[in-house]
Amino acid sequence: MKLKLFGALSATALVINGCGGGSSASDTSAADRAALLAQGQQTFRFDTFGDETKWTDVLQMPAVVSSVSPATALSVGLKVDSDAIPAGLAAAIQAGQVDLNDPANTVALVKLNAVIGVKGTVQNISGRDTLTRVGFTCALCHSTVDNAFAPGIGKRLDGWPNRDLDVGLIVSLSPNLQPLADALGTDVPTVKSVLTSWGPGKYDPRLNFDGQNGPTVIPPAYGLAGINSVTFTGDGRDLQYWNRYVAVTQMGGHGSFSDARIGVNVTNGTDDLVSSKLEGLQAYQLSLAAPTPPAGNFNAAAAARGKVVFENQGQCATCHSGPEFTDANTRLHPPADSMAEPETPSYAARSATKLYRTSPLKGVWQHAPYFHNGSAATLPDVVDTYNTKLGLGLSAPQAADLAEYLKSL
Repeated sequence: MKLKLFGALSATALVINGCGGGSSASDTSAADRAALLAQGQQTFRFDTFGDETKWTDVLQMPAVVSSVSPATALSVGLKVDSDAIPAGLAAAIQAGQVDLNDPANTVALVKLNAVIGVKGTVQNISGRDTLTRVGFTCALCHSTVDNAFAPGIGKRLDGWPNRDLDVGLIVSLSPNLQPLADALGTDVPTVKSVLTSWGPGKYDPRLNFDGQNGPTVIPPAYGLAGINSVTFTGDGRDLQYWNRYVAVTQMGGHGSFSDARIGVNVTNGTDDLVSSKLEGLQAYQLSLAAPTPPAGNFNAAAAARGKVVFENQGQCATCHSGPEFTDANTRLHPPADSMAEPETPSYAARSATKLYRTSPLKGVWQHAPYFHNGSAATLPDVVDTYNTKLGLGLSAPQAADLAEYLKSL
C-alpha cells in the first residue's frame, strides 16, 4: 500500500506561563534559556538555511530522493523519526502493509518530516504527490535513531554522528555534478569516483576548497560543553565558527563565511539565513550530553584495572586529561602526535591551525570507527595503535583492560 497521511501532524510547543503579578530575573533568565534551546533544537532538526538553492536548483536532488525507495534510503544510512509517523501508519508498516520498495513512499515520508535531516516541499501535481524542492539540515549527519521501531527507524538521538550515512554516495547520484566538477577543475567521472570513495560515516569538508580527497569521520555533536576547540583541528574557539562554516560552505545556506587562514571567503545569496540562528544552535548542541554506556557494555572489573593503565603506563591521561578527557582548552598538538598520521593528504595541513585537538572521550564507546580519519575500527584497535607507535609495552591483558575502560566512559 501507499503511505497515507493519517490526520495532521502535531508538534509540541514550548509554552512558558507567568505566575502571579510578575516574574523574577531568574524566572526570566530560565524562560529565555528555554526559548533559546527550543529555537536551537528547531534549527538543528529542521532549518536548511535556504540550502535548497544548492541541493535543488543546482544539484537537482529532488529527482534523486524521489527515485529511491524507503528500503534503499535506509540502506545508505538515512534515518526515519518514528515519532513523526502517525499511529495508524506505523501499525500498517509493522504489519507489512506498506511497500518499502516503492519510491512514492519515500516522498510520503519526506512530506511527514519523518526523514531525519531532509526537508522537502511536496506538492500535488496531476494528482500525485511530487517532491519539488529539498534541502538538508544539521541533523542529517549529526543525528541518528535508536532503532526501536525497526533498523534505521526510531526515536531521534540528536548529536549522535550518523556513521551509517553514505554522504558521498548520495551526492554522487546527482544528475548535475558538472558544477562540482568545474569547481574542482576536473570531470564528472572523477567527481563521482571521489564521492563514492568516502564510504559510510565519512565526509570531506575541505574538498571543495583544496581539491584534495581526505574525508574524516562525521564527529559527535554531543559532549562539547566546556570544550573550546570543538573540531578535530581546533580551527574555531566555539561551535558558532564551525556551524557557520558548515552552514555556508558545505550545506550551501544563505549567508557568509570568511577565514583568511584557509583562504575561504564565501557568500551565498543576498540574504543572511544563518547568523541569527547560530546562538541558539550552539546552545542546543552544548546541551547535548554524551551518552552513558548501556548496561553490559563493558566488564566493570576489567575497566577498573584499565583505569590504572590509562593513568599510568598507558600515558593516556597526559593528553586525555580533566573531566572531559581532553587538554583541548590549553593546547593543540602537532601532526606527529596524532596516531592517524602520517596520512596523505594530511588533514591538519588542510586546516587553519595545522594542528590537532585531543579528542574528548566521553561517549567514545558509541562512535566507532576512531581517529579523525576512522583508521581504527574498534577501541582495541585504538589501544593497539598507541601501544605499537609509542612503544608502551602493554601486555595483552593490560591492553584488553584499557579497552574496557574506554568502553566505560
